[in-house]
Amino acid sequence: MIRIRRPYRLAAEASAVLIALVVAFPLYWMVLSAFKPAGEVQSLHPKPWTLHPSLDSFRRVFWQEDFGRYFLNSLLVAGAVVVLSALAAFLAATAVTRFRFRFRTTVLIMFLVAQMVPVEALTIPLFFLMRDLGDAVPGVGLNTLGSLILVHLAFSLPFAVWMLRGFVQAVPESLEEAAMIDGASRARFLWQVLFPLVLPGLAATSIFSFISTWNDFLFAKSFIISATENSTLPMALLVFFKPDQNDWGGIMAGSTVMTLPVLVFFVLVQRRLVSGLAGAVKG
Repeated sequence: MIRIRRPYRLAAEASAVLIALVVAFPLYWMVLSAFKPAGEVQSLHPKPWTLHPSLDSFRRVFWQEDFGRYFLNSLLVAGAVVVLSALAAFLAATAVTRFRFRFRTTVLIMFLVAQMVPVEALTIPLFFLMRDLGDAVPGVGLNTLGSLILVHLAFSLPFAVWMLRGFVQAVPESLEEAAMIDGASRARFLWQVLFPLVLPGLAATSIFSFISTWNDFLFAKSFIISATENSTLPMALLVFFKPDQNDWGGIMAGSTVMTLPVLVFFVLVQRRLVSGLAGAVKG
């Protein structure tokens, strides 16, 4: 039986390695192009290696005016979305799981339907919404970071609520009853017992929220029109797109710099992410 299964196992492992190489190749080419000198980047006969690595592309990226400000803006928007979406999704998932109320099923269906609408179809309506909302509520209109935080928060919540719902369901109600018998209030059980138990799920949802917000270009381009000081990091790459000839080395170097925070965030939450995804499937 072992000899029969071994060829299938080898084929599965080889397929996994092949798929991993295909997925990783664009990332490798991006980093390679960032370290290539300008002549090799613009060459008509590209090679998958370089014998003369250079940091000139990274120097052009870091010497760009307001690059640090763009980086901090992206970090602020992504961090705010991750924290706010995690807290709101935790409370919403607890409400739709632990309590019975009218239209509970309708609310869950609406969360699912919200994920089906293409982002491109909502960009123009959201533009007018942010324009009108800015007149009534300062700080969340066009040309503000608040508009980006609000929009990304709205798009992150449906997925987060659906994923956390499985984690909240996995916590037995008898645990809540035992906490109540010991004198714990509902709020104390919520934050001191339930919240730590669903923390892996929060880590899993947080990385998806962080990636989608950090890499956003469409909303940043649509909502930040004239206040360039509130632009985010993806907008900084536009400087390297020139009418006569694009600076592909700068583009690849900037993309590499943009990828680093995502990798760091993923490394920090990878253990909880794996257990979180497993819990979501189980739930």
